[in-house]
Amino acid sequence: MRLATTLAVGVALLLVVVKVGAWWLTNSVSLLSSLIDSLLDFGASLANLFAVRHALQPADYEHRFGHGKAESLAGLGQAAFVAGSAVFLLIEASHRLVHPKAVLHGEVGIAVMAFAIVVTVALVFFQRYVVRKTGSVAIGADSLHYKGDILLNGSVILALVLSSNFHFGLADPIFGAAIALYLLRTAGKIAFLSVDQLMDRELAEEDRERIRNLVRAHPEVGDLHDLRTRKSGTTVFIQFHLELDGSMTLRHAHEVSEAVEKKIAEAYPEAEILIHEDPEGVMEYRPYYPPPRQGPSRWLQVLLGLPENRS
Repeated sequence: MRLATTLAVGVALLLVVVKVGAWWLTNSVSLLSSLIDSLLDFGASLANLFAVRHALQPADYEHRFGHGKAESLAGLGQAAFVAGSAVFLLIEASHRLVHPKAVLHGEVGIAVMAFAIVVTVALVFFQRYVVRKTGSVAIGADSLHYKGDILLNGSVILALVLSSNFHFGLADPIFGAAIALYLLRTAGKIAFLSVDQLMDRELAEEDRERIRNLVRAHPEVGDLHDLRTRKSGTTVFIQFHLELDGSMTLRHAHEVSEAVEKKIAEAYPEAEILIHEDPEGVMEYRPYYPPPRQGPSRWLQVLLGLPENRS
């Protein structure tokens, strides 16, 4: 995770340097949009670097659950960075639509964008590997907007080709505006995922059902109830009540509980697991959790391209 954040900062800084030169030569608003995005990538990745290092610190006396939510805060910061750049690009693109300017030295811009695509693809592949290994929200958010950069850079190449070779001057601001709208969508997705963690949203229903099946697989377990899950940084927190035979000795109940915990830990190595043993058949108060609202939030998930069945 530390290596991924350091590489992201280095790549962003490299792309800022080459894009400054390319924009100076071409006077292209779509290339300017890519330059601004790289500047914000640098700022966001730098903040991400410090946030991830803080999130990886072990739990201490004042933070018994660790520092994982620093990742989610970094994700919200990245969303703000990306949204700000998108608004600036929309303003600049609108100005160029009214007062168009010629694109110069288009071949230089195309070469720089092709280089940017190659470097960004390499970074995204490494980030995907890290996210697959760690489940990091901050690096996942970082990877999300770098994936957007690949599309952005490809769009800039197309805009430069149309403007330079086919004299379609409006292509440059039109593509710049389209890229800005895409960035706004990306910012919304990053913010939505970050808020989910900060608000202790439950794991996906697929994960919750997997946990239930792991618990029920033990032959001496009656059932479980009041399963609660959440994620903070790379750590998953799982807690539930385990229903056991009431005549079981305390020591044996502890052994069964330990065996169940071990099975869950094998499936979720980064999990903190808390199990409370209950005598099977004893009625007790169980809190009622109403189902998720099927309102505007559902349509927001669809708009941002997020799964609808996250429970």
